[in-house]
Amino acid sequence: MNDSLGPQTEGGVATSSTATSTSTKDLTTQFADAPSCHCESHGTAMAPKGSPVIALVGAPNAGKSTLFNALTGAKAKMGNWPGTTVSVSRGAWKVKKDKHSALDHADTCDEHAGSVQVDSADACPHCSSEHEEPKAEELTKGGHHSETSHGSGETVYDVIDFPGAYSLDPMSPDEALTRELLLERDVEERPDLVIVVADTATISRGLYLAAQVAEHPYRMVVVLTKGDVALNQGFEIDPDVLSRKLQVPVVAVDPRKRRVGELASAVERQLQMPADTVRPMCCQHIPDELEGPDRELAVSDARFSWIDKAVSKATIHNDHTRSVSEKIDRVVLNPIAGPLIFLAAMWCVFEITTTVAAPLQDWLDNFFSGPVSDGATSLLQALGLDYPFVHGLIIDGLIGGVGMVLTFAPLMALMFLCLAVLEDSGYMARAAVVADRLMRAIGLPGKAFIPLIVGFGCNVPAISATRVLGNARQRILTALLVPFTSCSARLTVYVMLAATFFPHNSGSVVFAMYVISIALVVLTGLLIKNTLWRRMGSEPLVIDLPVYQLPVPRLALSAMWMRLKGFLHTAGGIIVATVIVVWLLQSTPVVGGHSWGDDELDPQDSVYGAVSQTVAPVFAPAGFDSWSLSGPLITGFVAKEAVISSWAQTYALQDPSDEDAVDQGHSALAQAIREDFNHSSGGHTYPAVWAFMVFLLAYTPCVATLAAQKREIGLKWTLVGIAIQLTVAWALAVITFQALRLFF
Repeated sequence: MNDSLGPQTEGGVATSSTATSTSTKDLTTQFADAPSCHCESHGTAMAPKGSPVIALVGAPNAGKSTLFNALTGAKAKMGNWPGTTVSVSRGAWKVKKDKHSALDHADTCDEHAGSVQVDSADACPHCSSEHEEPKAEELTKGGHHSETSHGSGETVYDVIDFPGAYSLDPMSPDEALTRELLLERDVEERPDLVIVVADTATISRGLYLAAQVAEHPYRMVVVLTKGDVALNQGFEIDPDVLSRKLQVPVVAVDPRKRRVGELASAVERQLQMPADTVRPMCCQHIPDELEGPDRELAVSDARFSWIDKAVSKATIHNDHTRSVSEKIDRVVLNPIAGPLIFLAAMWCVFEITTTVAAPLQDWLDNFFSGPVSDGATSLLQALGLDYPFVHGLIIDGLIGGVGMVLTFAPLMALMFLCLAVLEDSGYMARAAVVADRLMRAIGLPGKAFIPLIVGFGCNVPAISATRVLGNARQRILTALLVPFTSCSARLTVYVMLAATFFPHNSGSVVFAMYVISIALVVLTGLLIKNTLWRRMGSEPLVIDLPVYQLPVPRLALSAMWMRLKGFLHTAGGIIVATVIVVWLLQSTPVVGGHSWGDDELDPQDSVYGAVSQTVAPVFAPAGFDSWSLSGPLITGFVAKEAVISSWAQTYALQDPSDEDAVDQGHSALAQAIREDFNHSSGGHTYPAVWAFMVFLLAYTPCVATLAAQKREIGLKWTLVGIAIQLTVAWALAVITFQALRLFF
């Protein structure tokens, strides 16, 4: 099984079409070569070649990805499927057995059957008797051969998490890919088994996809999730009864608590059966003479009839009262209260982030600028390597860059944790509903808010997320607006400046920057809509609202760690590389009387200083025409994470120690920046700082975002976007400074 949807273009927008298929044997290699965003990297755990391939399919928000992470231990590799424009996940599911097959006892011991293993009889109190070893012919007769018997140790399944799909009748690129992989491949290229994940609370919708899969020669297992949600709504589903009615295995699991042991048993049983003997026939009575739309309607009716009969027999009704989620939604989705609640939630996130992270950041900053730097200096002296070049490269370059990255870690960890809690609680889906009316005002559907929300974490995956939009103009417009969402890299600069200039209101200042970001998205969208595309209709929002639930700490911490690890991996490389490049440029003189690497060279007389001085006059109307303030904006074009490190290098080279600042309880960097803003603005320090932050918010986020834009909307629109970003950023910075200087 594999995919090879070749990228096409339509109106400058990447679309997809069918290309040459490749075999399952080439799948691992192709997937490993797929590009991926650091914010979505889940590791590199992969199944060995020849492992049974299991496809996870299901509707969005059905719990499919949660199940996937439970099975694979959240070590899946995220990326773009080779040749396509839809993100998928892939990982290895290891089922361990020592004395007997998983079939023998997994059903009786959920507690001992974890997400990635089914424990042996010795470890399970429910298993006290010896089990006969299944005969080899019984395990492989007519089915897929796998090492699942006594003495084998473990079975490894190659699990692929397909994009969310409501049906195999594609209405989006996600559904088109799912259909193509399941139905349009040769038999030997298809997965060995399909797990259809259905939300118990909306079971009929989930089983419609199962009915479509069942019409094809697939081994299949239906997994029911969110049984607690259905119970709160007044009913529950008996999986055994449903299994008999559907004629396929049905397993109820709770992946949030890693209770998925019974699924291993069902999967093993199905893989031992021939695929063509496990197909229920829900549509076999449709007359052959029906064609076209009439036949499609008849098939659809047959599927729903098949589902209704099965569900009605398997449903156990309880007393139903209005659920807690329904009561909360009456307030959260209110047109007036909803936006206010959203803003309040965002304010709490940034207030918690800045308040809690500040002491940790200060400690790490002092640790790297003090003991680590001093220790490295002593080591270089002991080794006889205390030359200006080596000292500058190690202390100012390597240690300075690594220290800067790790100083960001507490801030990013707290923000990612807060966002993970909001997502796991079910609130973020409501945010899209709240924003629907605002999105439609600028010609975008409500679901366009989802890529914009992603952009507040990282703009790169947000650009990729525009693929969920079916209309080409809507995709282009959303991709042009995403760079105006304030990503996490900008957050580090906001926090640093807010702590330096507004220490008692830093959380509110950061929150204000995100409010400005939202306003900028809306106003820029209106401008583009009313100039470039005056006719662009909007679509109604159709979205599943998951039930509210208490976040599971393990899942929230896991999500936080995966995002933080991705940030540190990519941002760390960028920052360290940029720090070293800036140091090299600052060590290269442009005036006579100095040699390369001369520690007496003033940074103003270096290549870096010369380039920065050339750019600086452009920012004079905005109040920060100092070369040392504008220079980091050049490195910030590569990545915003590099802005603070460029400042640190510049001021450290100019004045490596500032005892007065330390005595006052401020870092030398903060004191230097404060003096620079005050001097360049003519005493209007606060207006200049606000103007700088507004420019930082609005201008081009990073080269990775530009690469993502070029891939999704083409070079032409990417260049248009850069022009819009630079123009808007400069104009807003000037307006901000000139307006605020009248009052401050």
